[in-house]
Amino acid sequence: MTEILEILPLTKEAFAPYGDVLEADPSTMRLINGGTTERFHAVGQPVVIGEPVRLIFNIFRGQPRQFPYALDMMERHPFASQSFSPLSGRTFLLAVSDDEGGRPGKPKVFSATAQQGVNYLPNVWHHPLMAVGAVSDFLVVDRDNTAENYEEFFFENPYVISEPSL
Repeated sequence: MTEILEILPLTKEAFAPYGDVLEADPSTMRLINGGTTERFHAVGQPVVIGEPVRLIFNIFRGQPRQFPYALDMMERHPFASQSFSPLSGRTFLLAVSDDEGGRPGKPKVFSATAQQGVNYLPNVWHHPLMAVGAVSDFLVVDRDNTAENYEEFFFENPYVISEPSL
């Protein structure tokens, strides 16, 4: 039987077990550059496990998903965090799962605003980029040489995400 997943709003509290929500937090704001710039300090932190490796900036261009969408796989990066910040001014969806004995559990789906990004902690099961409505660019910070920092899992019975009302 196919299970339909609820789309939840992305909040720092709900996402905390999986990583950081990257957004302007007024409690961290500092004025810099002679008072002409607001700096929202330390809204997230890249994490690398093991030997020092190079973190790189990438631009990912995501094709919009078609809904209803069959969520049939999850991936994770055991040795480093991975962040996604929208550059195209569009909302997007993300799905994460708790680890259940080396495999992902039931996914949770979040809707991120155009002003929110995410930083997945190392070893967090997540679905690949889910652009909504139009081709969208994202700034991605992750570990160089992702081949050795990548695992994927395919569900026997896919979950379904209905058309988001964004």
